Amino acid sequence: MSSLCDTTFDTRAFRRALGNFATGVTVVTAATEDGRKVGVTANSFNSVSLDPPLILWSIDKRSSSHEVFEAASHFAVNVLAADQIDLSNNFARPKDDRFAEIEFEAGEGGAPVFVDCSARFHCEKFQQVDGGDHWIMIGKVVAFDDFGRSPLLYHQGAYSMVLPHTRMTKREEGQLPSSHFQGRLSHNLYYLMTQALRAYQASYQPRQLSTGLRTSEARMLMVLENDAGLNLCDLQREVAMPVREIEEAVANLKRKGLVSDEGERVRLTVKGIDETEGLWAIAKEQQDKVFGQFSEEQVEHFKQVLKGVIKGA
Repeated sequence: MSSLCDTTFDTRAFRRALGNFATGVTVVTAATEDGRKVGVTANSFNSVSLDPPLILWSIDKRSSSHEVFEAASHFAVNVLAADQIDLSNNFARPKDDRFAEIEFEAGEGGAPVFVDCSARFHCEKFQQVDGGDHWIMIGKVVAFDDFGRSPLLYHQGAYSMVLPHTRMTKREEGQLPSSHFQGRLSHNLYYLMTQALRAYQASYQPRQLSTGLRTSEARMLMVLENDAGLNLCDLQREVAMPVREIEEAVANLKRKGLVSDEGERVRLTVKGIDETEGLWAIAKEQQDKVFGQFSEEQVEHFKQVLKGVIKGA
């Protein structure tokens, strides 16, 4: 613990202490009338006021990008989703053209905005405040996009993901799923199966969504895992989703570089295989957590019962 009487100030220790405050990750962008574009990764984003709607972020005074932010009339704050680590890294590292091969569109004032974010804020430049070795940039929000995707986090110098707190999801010891879980319902197999599935998904689905993938996208990747490739009919049979949703999921996964087309078949890319391994790790952890209370013999018997039900349905 640092003493209040210390005459020296350890900036590295200060940075580490600040790292205990988990933040989201943003890429802030701007463009000038003559076409110069800049984008920087920042976790200093914060809200300031609701009326008027103001937000802020800060930029190092040594940054070569500041000149464009100072000249531009607007800037955009792209709040990154959990699967946009590559986008964060792209704008955090020195590069001749950070927008090369990056898909974007022009927002308010021409500021670049990205697809698949968690949220986007289009801001009119409101005020620039001197903040030590940084400029504090305050923007007035003139438009925003709320996509509701799970956000990318930054904590203790590393990327992280958001998960529901265990106290918010765990049932009280011995609590029944429903006040109606009695009488004939307690012997109805269909009711028991639906309640069991609901209880399983309550903690599993948020973990899967925390990867930044939609449920349909995650399901698609896990079906493709280790396969030589599946065509549209095969995918529809395996994932049990409407064709429209399958086509949309494939398009999203292709844009993210997780799958590719080879003829009529969809295959995992190297990046897709890595993402899928993470999904299977989450699935295994959930399975071990839920079924760890049962013996291997009981679990195996349960599998056979489920397979029998599926086959006979």
